[in-house]
Amino acid sequence: MFADLLRTGGEGTPLAHRARGLSTRAMLRAGDAETLVELRGGAVVSVEDGPFVMPSWTFAISAPAEDWRLFLAPVPPPGSHDMMALVRRGAMRFEGDLHPLMANLMYFKLLLASLRPQATP
Repeated sequence: MFADLLRTGGEGTPLAHRARGLSTRAMLRAGDAETLVELRGGAVVSVEDGPFVMPSWTFAISAPAEDWRLFLAPVPPPGSHDMMALVRRGAMRFEGDLHPLMANLMYFKLLLASLRPQATP
C-alpha cells in the first residue's frame, strides 16, 4: 500500500526538497499490516513491509485498512480527504514522539496524498 513512497517522495523529488531537514523513521499501520518508512534529509530512503519483531520508529500513524483505502482514493470522500479529518473522526491515530510529525505536518499530508492515483475528469 505504501511502496510507491520511494517513487513519490524519494531523493530528488520536490517533496524531498520540501523537508530537507527531516530525518526520522515512521511506522504506517493499515489494520494489522505494518510498513516502516525511513526518511533522510526529507527523502524516503526505504519502505519495508512487516511483520516486524521489534521495530524501532519515532512515530506511528495507524488507521484501519478501509480508511486508508478511502484516503488514497483519487477523490477521497469528505472526512477521509485529510489526515486530520481522519483523526477528528477517530479513524486515524498518531503515537510516539509526535514532534517530527507535527513540525512537518504539511509534508506528511502531501507525502501520503502523493500515493493517490490521479483523478481523471
